[in-house]
Amino acid sequence: MTSLNKEVALIIGASRGIGRRVAVDLAKNDYHVVVAAKTTSDAASLSSFPPDPNSAQSTINTVAREITEAGGSALALPVDVRDVDNVKDLVDEVVRRLGRLDVLVYNSGAIWWSAVETTPVKRFLLLQQVNPQGLYAAVSAALPHFGKQGWKGRIIVVSPPIYSRFFRGKTAYAIGKVRQGRKQMAITSIWPASSIESAATGETVKRDPEAVKDLRKAEIYSDAIIAMLQSPAEEVNGLLDTDEDFLRKKGVTDFSKYSLVPGATPRRIMPAEFPVLEVAEQDDEGRRVDSVVLRQGREKSKL
Repeated sequence: MTSLNKEVALIIGASRGIGRRVAVDLAKNDYHVVVAAKTTSDAASLSSFPPDPNSAQSTINTVAREITEAGGSALALPVDVRDVDNVKDLVDEVVRRLGRLDVLVYNSGAIWWSAVETTPVKRFLLLQQVNPQGLYAAVSAALPHFGKQGWKGRIIVVSPPIYSRFFRGKTAYAIGKVRQGRKQMAITSIWPASSIESAATGETVKRDPEAVKDLRKAEIYSDAIIAMLQSPAEEVNGLLDTDEDFLRKKGVTDFSKYSLVPGATPRRIMPAEFPVLEVAEQDDEGRRVDSVVLRQGREKSKL
């Protein structure tokens, strides 16, 4: 059991790269971190430790070991986000073993950036299982526990902003990552303003070594997530923002420390301003239709 004065943060997709960095930094900020992903290993058997954080040798077990050896609190639990029941079991197990759940960070994501005509249906289905289905399953499993805690939980989703350019050439990926917030919960979406060092961007650098100048360290992402968690719920509920832009709102002006190559200025991959998707009738919803209520009414009429 964790100490009751430590909040519990579950990071799904934390075996390497950005997810690992978020887990390590949340632990430094006194969270009891649950590191979850599909990849596991025997962290104690490694001859060289810690492993490259962007390599296959980095697993939930090595990340948990990193955290505990640095004096933090961590628990490694495997999960296959393609399996809805497995995701629910994971969330329930966190609460069973640690007594609470305060933060859910969904960082899992399958990547396939290509046009529809070059995206096989099998690949499309995988993207939807890992991205929207996995996220939905995690949020659905977490909400009952947040409800028992008086709706005091936070959800951070790695999710791109909605704007037309993002969908070009990566439709199958993009439509699976777009999600909406829930008013009674503080749910926030975050996306990098500039590319971040990871296994995925490492492949780009292999093809074009100069591309390393456009990369930032993963610390900018974890710093932004921590700032979101430390902000009032009403400020970040339903917010979709980038790491850099949110940190600027919090007073950060110098981003040079995040450049992977000292002195380089990484190219921004996000628009300077996102479109406003609200409409004139935003607050005039009219009569709400609830499918659950409709179905219950139909079932009663059959009795």
